[in-house]
Amino acid sequence: EIVSRDWSSDVCSSDLDSTSRIVAKPLGEVLGQQIVIDNRPGAGTIIGAELAAKSPPDGYTIFSGITGTMAINPSIYAKLPYDPVKDFVPISMVAVGPNVLAVHPSVPAKNVKELIALAKSHPGQLSYASSGVGGAPHLAGELFKYMAGVDMLHVPYKGGAQVITDVIGGQIALMFVNMVGALPHVQGGRVKALAVAGAVRSPS
Repeated sequence: EIVSRDWSSDVCSSDLDSTSRIVAKPLGEVLGQQIVIDNRPGAGTIIGAELAAKSPPDGYTIFSGITGTMAINPSIYAKLPYDPVKDFVPISMVAVGPNVLAVHPSVPAKNVKELIALAKSHPGQLSYASSGVGGAPHLAGELFKYMAGVDMLHVPYKGGAQVITDVIGGQIALMFVNMVGALPHVQGGRVKALAVAGAVRSPS
């Protein structure tokens, strides 16, 4: 039995979990092994990455690393309990997806230009959620604030699922979240997507 430990899933738990499950089924068929997904959220992926790094190197643990785990954390933390280069052997890129800037339907902005104007007219009053301090959605929000010259309140969560829930519920005005997690709610009209953080418009 192979345990696929997508222990970095607190950054956007539903996205990484979904991706891991999509990969696990055909991988298990090819290997002739049952693959068990073992989510371990916490501390901006550090807890999960440490557990994976310290697992026996016997080929029975596959770790789903993400940008936050492998690139952002080493850039913002002076000391980590794992080394992204020495402790892991890369197998393959599995998925790439842009973040989406989405707002609650009650936010009176139909596009990014209107959102910037709204934020400037209400400094510090708009809140944006991310799936954790230092993750890609948090950094996207801070870059947006810097480039747009706006003041918004950052509200960090322990995972992406709760971010989406609270934006849908109207407790938080907007979010930067992975396309996989946002798309069903955009299509269902529960949130409004204003932009994607990619170089080109998303076909979705």
